[in-house]
Amino acid sequence: MAYMKYKELTKYFNFNKEIIIRELPSYVTDYLYENETIYKAYKTSRDKAVFTNDRMILFDVNPFNNSKKIHIIPYKSISSGAVLFNMKSGSIFLSFDSGYQLKLNFVRLTANDKTELRNLFAYMMQNVR
Repeated sequence: MAYMKYKELTKYFNFNKEIIIRELPSYVTDYLYENETIYKAYKTSRDKAVFTNDRMILFDVNPFNNSKKIHIIPYKSISSGAVLFNMKSGSIFLSFDSGYQLKLNFVRLTANDKTELRNLFAYMMQNVR
């Protein structure tokens, strides 16, 4: 009998707005490599996600204990992925070589936003090695 190990990395990402790259806070760029370029960036009311040419960087802010957890995930650690679209939302599901899984929700999407999300997913998957 086979089973899939499921360990949720985080469940608190419900991105609702794309961030213009030049408007990112300076602390975000501190985590970029020298030749790394930002492809897309999104935010929630408190969290941020940056998708670069090599990896995703997730800033998970916990307002209750005033902490910030930063997840840096290279695309090469992704073993599989899926994208799901609903009426006004979409989700990217990722499974990692380590057995962890991650769900990134994107809410309040227009038709154009869904196209951008599909392009982001395709970009991430083409960089999976």
